[in-house]
Amino acid sequence: MTYQDHREHREHEHRDHQEHRGHGAYREHQDPYRLGAPGAASASGDGPGAVSRGDVLRTLLWAVVVLSAVANMALSFTGAATPLHLATGVVTVLAAGTLVVRALRGRR
Repeated sequence: MTYQDHREHREHEHRDHQEHRGHGAYREHQDPYRLGAPGAASASGDGPGAVSRGDVLRTLLWAVVVLSAVANMALSFTGAATPLHLATGVVTVLAAGTLVVRALRGRR
């Protein structure tokens, strides 16, 4: 079964489930692997499949979280000075906190 066949099968099951529950209006099933919001165009106007600035920012923030955490761990093993540990820890906390705030705001 191809990915498209699997997706169509899931949409059909979802539609049947919604109709069974009495929901006449069918909402299209959202693809969990899609980077952008379904049907939303990016700022550059490349269409619904384009990656938005928010997606790029989220990816960069995750990269900062991972890199700063790894740097902090490496500094721990090398016995570096405390200010370096604090700096990498602050960067990690700020980036992770920004991700959390963006996720919570995105739920509204």
